[in-house]
Amino acid sequence: MSDDIRESLWKELDKSSFLMVKLDSSHDHAIPMTAQLDPDNHGYFYMFHNRKGRLAKGGRAMAQFAAKGHELFACISGTLSDSTTPELVDAYWSRAVEAWYDGGKTDPDLQLLRFDLDDAEIWTADAGINGLLKLMTGQHIKNGDLGDHAQVKL
Repeated sequence: MSDDIRESLWKELDKSSFLMVKLDSSHDHAIPMTAQLDPDNHGYFYMFHNRKGRLAKGGRAMAQFAAKGHELFACISGTLSDSTTPELVDAYWSRAVEAWYDGGKTDPDLQLLRFDLDDAEIWTADAGINGLLKLMTGQHIKNGDLGDHAQVKL
């Protein structure tokens, strides 16, 4: 099951790559970020950021993800590090990213963070007919009745 649920996470991230991210060492609230996915590697992703922003110093971090249709939720842990190079900026640059940086690809505040993923806790929300019947009739819900749950290495 863990391989299936891990693949489900990547499929949902590909559909909507918005996450809430915060540094473990900070009491600041998480901020919304957009994951720039590498289709050939599921061990990391990139995020454009501002060098003056909350995540700029990098370090241990946590990301929260809710799929667009709320059929999957995940809490992802890993490490953020500065990976700003012209090659990587070019590879992940888009019109949506450009809108955030007045100086374009050479904006002095532009930072590309790499989020090396360690593990995740993932929940799927797929009640099926039995789970829905239990919800509608007030019957006791057991693990698995409303979807799957797994802790996986990424």
